[in-house]
Amino acid sequence: MELVGSWRKVMPYMAMVFLQFGYAGLFLLSVASLRQGMSHYVLVVYRNAIAAAAMAPFALWFERKTSRKMTLSLFYKIVALALLEPVLDQNFFYIGARNTSASFSSALTNVLPAVTFVNAILIRMERINIKERRSQAKIAGTVITVGGALLMVLFRGPVLNFPWTKHAGSHVVADTANHSSGCWLLGIVMILLSSFCWSAFFILQSHTLRSYPSELSLTTMICAMGVVQSGVVALVMERDTKAWAIGFDMRLLTAVYSGVMCSGVAYYLQGIVIQERGPVFVTAFCPLCMIIVTVLGSFILSEVITLGRITGAMIIVVGLYALIWGKSNDHVNQVERDDNFEKHNSFELPFTTTTITKASNLDHI
Repeated sequence: MELVGSWRKVMPYMAMVFLQFGYAGLFLLSVASLRQGMSHYVLVVYRNAIAAAAMAPFALWFERKTSRKMTLSLFYKIVALALLEPVLDQNFFYIGARNTSASFSSALTNVLPAVTFVNAILIRMERINIKERRSQAKIAGTVITVGGALLMVLFRGPVLNFPWTKHAGSHVVADTANHSSGCWLLGIVMILLSSFCWSAFFILQSHTLRSYPSELSLTTMICAMGVVQSGVVALVMERDTKAWAIGFDMRLLTAVYSGVMCSGVAYYLQGIVIQERGPVFVTAFCPLCMIIVTVLGSFILSEVITLGRITGAMIIVVGLYALIWGKSNDHVNQVERDDNFEKHNSFELPFTTTTITKASNLDHI
């Protein structure tokens, strides 16, 4: 019993680390596909269609007896969730990644925990007592994170050369300079807008799961609604019918990978962890993704890494883990608040048929 309890406590951390490796692949594949000319509007439609198709069988099988009836309030929430993440966040992110680089976009999205924390305070999901040390750490971590992001944007610095990037020579440096001079600012704005929409999605998902604790079904409905909304946007914005053609190439791999891993599996695991630790905890693992993408991006895509980006990223990491330390005991209070909503945790020992089913679903994955 003690071993099972310890496993349940470790599961949120393992799930989030697993997702950061998954998101690292998304950054690299999406940048490569977009630079080859793939339309980000079309990619969003394919991504969510594949995610809905992949998650629907699991939702029908594992939650066929536990899913609740659709209500008008739930429908409105699903529409809003689909608009925030599949439509706005993904399109903003793809535009930003195409106009910057995989390593830069992954580093700048580290402002997500700070944005989520501020939004959670504004809607009173987070409680702050300025006299407490942990609350002071949360505030300081948020300020430090924003400062690191500003440093990345405003200071470039000299290029850092690694043994595996020397073969690229000045050709890559020149291309990066030309690319950044034209569209870098647009990319930064799009990534920041993407982070804001993603933060709002986490918070609304947390609120929705309190009244509809069926993660697989909610994930499937969000992706399906995302197909409808992003399809309308794509038909309006993308007039070239050739953009919809896709073969057995990098574009298909990107759509399948991002749909299954970064929409279907990610929404599901994030929903479970959000119920246990809250939305700020889920967003606090971004630095791991940044490290993976920075190394692989310079190795695979021959991306240039500058001193300003590395310095800003390190400052962001310091701020993020100050924020994590400040929230380290918050999950205890979160569990108590969840009991008031008559909601059970997937990572605790099951006491009812519903929680046993949800726990077995997590163990299966």
